Amino acid sequence: MNTPAHILIGWAAFGRKGPPSVASAAAFGGFAPDLSLYLLAGVSINVLGISPQVVFNDLYFSAAWQAIFSVDNSFFVWGALLAFALYRKSSVGIALCGAALLHLLLDFPLHHDDGRAHFWPLSNWIYESPVSYWDRGHHANTVAPIAAAIALGCAYLIAREKWLSWRSAFAVALVAMELYGSAFLFGLTFNL
Repeated sequence: MNTPAHILIGWAAFGRKGPPSVASAAAFGGFAPDLSLYLLAGVSINVLGISPQVVFNDLYFSAAWQAIFSVDNSFFVWGALLAFALYRKSSVGIALCGAALLHLLLDFPLHHDDGRAHFWPLSNWIYESPVSYWDRGHHANTVAPIAAAIALGCAYLIAREKWLSWRSAFAVALVAMELYGSAFLFGLTFNL
């Protein structure tokens, strides 16, 4: 799934019923496993001037980048952090780590040749799913609309909360990104 969908799902699953601090932690937890990708790609493209093609076709698959991705996409790392949050009875920590683990659980079956080593540090094995959320050659034409519908459902749940001023604006922005990404997948274009 794309990052906005992960944020909405994590937020709806772990942040809807809590105070703003828990909601923020859940939204960030949905984003956290992709943080290193955004930082590495952002610096490479916008600061170093490396073309997006080189970033996503070469650097993304390099040993150095994959080593970084292994840490923030590890079931064991996030599982240990969740166990610590549960031990400390930290609702913010539980929301953050729970949403991050949910992100990984959703990513695991939806990446064909661009998955991550989710079992690091015990293994560098990467599952190559027959299904992809973005690759039309691996059923994205079916998966992307389902992911978009789930994200929309989560946005609806979030927007129903009583204190929704900043939440609704954020949810609408995420849904717009989700829909734009799904439209891009199907070859539609928008002049924004």
